[in-house]
Amino acid sequence: GARAGITMAAAPKLSFDDVSYEEDVLRNPFSLKHWWWYLEFKAKAPKKQRYLIFERAVKNLPGSYKLWFRYLTERAFDCRNLPLDDIAYEEANAAFERALVTMHKMPRIWLDYLKFLIQQKRVTKIRRTFDRSLRALPILQHNRVWPLYLRFVQSARIPELAVRVYRRFLKMEPDRVEEFIDYLKKIKSWNEAAVQLAELVNSDKFVSQYGKSKYDLWKDLLNIITKNPGAITSLNVDAVIRSGIRRFPHQVGHLWCALAEFYVTDGRFVKAKDIYEEALNTVSTVRDFSVVFDAYSQYEESMLAAKMDVAEEDDVDDDEEGEGGLNPSDEVDWRMMRLEHLMERRKLLLNSVLLRQNPHNVPQWHERVQLFKDDPIKAITTFSKAVATVDPAKATGRPHTLWIAFAKFYESHGDLKNARVIFGKATQVAYRGVDDLASVWCAYAEMELRHRKYDLARGVMRKACVMPDKGTGPRADDTSVKVQKRLHKSTKLWAFYADLEENLGTLESACAVYESMLDLKVVTPQIVLNYAALLEENKFFERAYRAYEKGLDLFKFPHAFPIWIAYLRRFLTRYKGKKKERARDLFEQAVSKITTKNARRLYLLYAKYEEDYGLARRAMDVLARACKAVDKKERAAMYSIYIKRVADLFGVTKSREIYHEAIKEVPEKDLKPMCLRYADLERKLGEIDRARSIYQYTAQYCSPERDPDFWEAWKTFEVQHGNEDTYTEMLRVRRSVVGQFATVQLLPTDVIAKAEESKRQQSRRKKRDTSEMSILEEKAREAAGGPVPMEELEKPKTPPPAPIAASASKNPEEIDFDDDDDIDIEEKAVPDAVFGSASAAEKGLGAKARFKQKNK
Repeated sequence: GARAGITMAAAPKLSFDDVSYEEDVLRNPFSLKHWWWYLEFKAKAPKKQRYLIFERAVKNLPGSYKLWFRYLTERAFDCRNLPLDDIAYEEANAAFERALVTMHKMPRIWLDYLKFLIQQKRVTKIRRTFDRSLRALPILQHNRVWPLYLRFVQSARIPELAVRVYRRFLKMEPDRVEEFIDYLKKIKSWNEAAVQLAELVNSDKFVSQYGKSKYDLWKDLLNIITKNPGAITSLNVDAVIRSGIRRFPHQVGHLWCALAEFYVTDGRFVKAKDIYEEALNTVSTVRDFSVVFDAYSQYEESMLAAKMDVAEEDDVDDDEEGEGGLNPSDEVDWRMMRLEHLMERRKLLLNSVLLRQNPHNVPQWHERVQLFKDDPIKAITTFSKAVATVDPAKATGRPHTLWIAFAKFYESHGDLKNARVIFGKATQVAYRGVDDLASVWCAYAEMELRHRKYDLARGVMRKACVMPDKGTGPRADDTSVKVQKRLHKSTKLWAFYADLEENLGTLESACAVYESMLDLKVVTPQIVLNYAALLEENKFFERAYRAYEKGLDLFKFPHAFPIWIAYLRRFLTRYKGKKKERARDLFEQAVSKITTKNARRLYLLYAKYEEDYGLARRAMDVLARACKAVDKKERAAMYSIYIKRVADLFGVTKSREIYHEAIKEVPEKDLKPMCLRYADLERKLGEIDRARSIYQYTAQYCSPERDPDFWEAWKTFEVQHGNEDTYTEMLRVRRSVVGQFATVQLLPTDVIAKAEESKRQQSRRKKRDTSEMSILEEKAREAAGGPVPMEELEKPKTPPPAPIAASASKNPEEIDFDDDDDIDIEEKAVPDAVFGSASAAEKGLGAKARFKQKNK
C-alpha cells in the first residue's frame, strides 16, 4: 500500500480512464500485457508520462526485452532533432546504461546504443562502449558489432585509432586484410600497406576475397613501392622484388623494370642503370628482353633529354660540373654515346637471350659469330665456346656445321694448320647421324682440294672410307653403335670418294671404290649408271654389263627401272641384232619384274627391238602383252599404238579383233574415242550396219549433255548413210539415255539407295500379285531400252521394220518431227542400195523429207 501511495504521489494527476489501468498494473505488477495495454492506451500522452510508465514497467520487469527495446527506441527517436548538448541525450544514455545492466547479452540493444552514441560524436565514449560490447557479447555475435565499429573508425578520421582497431579485427577475420590494405592506401600509409601486402604474398594459405591472384597482389605491392620509395622503411625492397623475380618467371621483365623504376624514383640513377644491365644479361625469353630493353632505352632517352634541357639553360656557368666531373655539354655527348652503344648492342643482347634459352641452338651460334666477323679474337672465342657448349644429342640444327665453319674461318685467314686440327677434332665428335660425320670428312677433303692438295684430299677420303674387318658392319641407322663405326655405310661419303678417284686417281682405283660400294650396298641407281658409264668410256663393255647386273641385284622396281633402260639401250646399241636370244632373255627378265607404272616404256622398247631385228609376229605379241601389263590410265594409248602397228603390218581388217578387245579392257572414260575410231573404220570399209551397232553400243556410256560430240557424230553418220527408220531409232536411244543419266545425276546417293530399295520391294510385290501379261510388258520395256551387248557388234544388224500407222489412241512415245526445229539434217546424195524399195522420186530426198512425204 505504501508503495502504491508513493507511485500515486509522484505521478501526475490521473484521469478517470487511467484509474482502471492503474488498478490493473497495481494488482499485476509483473504482467507484461497489462503494462503493454497501459502504454497502448497512453500512446498519445506526453512523453514524460510515457517515460514514467516505462520506468515503472522496467523496474518491475527488468528482464523484458520487449519493454526495454520500445522504451529505448522511443527515447532515441525523441532526440533526433535536439541539439547535442541537450539534457535529453544524457537521460537517454542513462536509460541505455540501466537497460544494459540486464540486457548486456542482447546485441540489438548494444547496436542501438552505439548508433545513438555515434550521432552524438563522442569518440572516446563510443570507442569504450564498443569495447564493452565486444567484452559483453559472445564471440559468435561479434560479427554484428565489427562492421559498425569499422565504419565508425573510418568516419572518425583518426588514422592511429583506425589502424589499431583494424589490427584487432584482423585477429578475428584474417581473410579480410585486403579491406585494411585499401584503408591504408586511402590514408596514404604506404609503409604499413606494403608490409601487409608482403605478408599476403608470402602466405601460401591466403585466398583473396576479391579474387586476386598472387601476381595481382605482387603488382599492387610493386606499385606502392615504386611510386613511394621514400615512404617504405620496413621492407628491403631489393630483396622483395628479387624474390618475386624468382617466384614469377613468366613476369620477369616487368619485375626487373619495377626494381629499376624504384631506384629511378628514389634518385639513384647509377643503381638503376646497373639493374637494367643485370636484367638484360639474365632474362631468358624474347618477350622479357623486349620489355626490359624498351624500358632501358626509354630511361636513357629521358635522361638525355633532361641533360639537354640543363645544358640549354642560360644560367648554367661554364665552370659548373655535372655527373662524373663533366660539364653539361660533355655529359650530353656522353649520354648520347651510351644510347647509341645500347642500340648497337641490341642484336648481340638478343642473341645472348636466345642462347640462354637454348644453349644448343646451332643457328644462333652462327649468328653470334657473324656479329663478331670484324673481330677475329672474339669470333674464335665464340666458336670455341659454341663447340664446347653444344651437345649433338640435344642440338637444334646441324652441329657439324659449327665445326666446319670454325675450320673455314681459320682457312679464310690462311691458317691451314689450325684448320686441319679443327677438322681432326670434328671427326671425333659423337654426332647423332652418319650424315653429319660424312659432311665433316667431305668438307675436310674439299678444303684440301681448294688449295690443290690432291694427294692429301685422297688420303683424307681413304682414311674416312675404311672397310670393316668382318662383313659389311653395322647398319647406318643403328644408333647403339658409335657413329664413327658406322661411317663406312655413308653413301654420301663413298660417292664423293668415287668422284675424287674418278677425276684424280686411276681407273683401277676408281673401279675398286665402286666395287667396294657395291659390296657394302651403299650405292644408288645413279651411282650404278656412273660406274657402268665409266667402264664403257674405257671400252670395258662386259664389265659394264656386269656392273648393271650387280646393280639390278640390289634394287627392285621402280628403282631398278633406270638401270634396266640404260642396260638394254647400251646392249642394243652395241650388239643390235647380233645376240637376239640374249637380248630377248634380258627383256623377259625385265618385264617379269616390271610394275604397271613403268611397263609402257619397257614394252615399247621390246616391241621396237623385235620390229627392227626380230619378227613382226613377236613384236605384235609383245604389244598385246603390253596392253594388259600397263596401268589402266595408259591402256587406251597402248591399244592405239597396237592397233596402228597391226594396221601398218597386217592391214586394217586385222585390227577389228584388237578393237573388240580394247573396248572390253579400256576404262569407261577412254571408251568413247576408241569406239568412234572403230566406227569410222567400219564406215570406211563400207560396213554401215557394223558401224551403227558400234554407235548403239557406245551410246549407253555417253550422256547427251556431257558428250555432245558423240551424238553429233552419230547424227552425221545417220544423215549420210541412214534412213528415216534408223534416224528414228537413234532419237529413241538418245531419249532413253537422257532419262537414264538424268535419274543418276539428279538423285543424291542416299535417295538413290532408298529408291533402289523401294524398287526391289515393288519388284517382289509384282512377282506375287501381277499377272503374266504385266510381267511380259515389263520385260518388253526393259528389252527396248537396254544396252546393246558387245556380241551384237560381230553380226550385221538388220534395220527395224517400217513404222505402223498410228491408231486412234496416241502413242506417248511417238516423236513429232514437225515441231522439232532444233534438228538440222544435212541432205546429201545417198546410194540406191540404202533406200531398198523406195521410189525413184524419193531417192534425192533426205531422211526427214522422206519421212514427211510418207506421212502426207
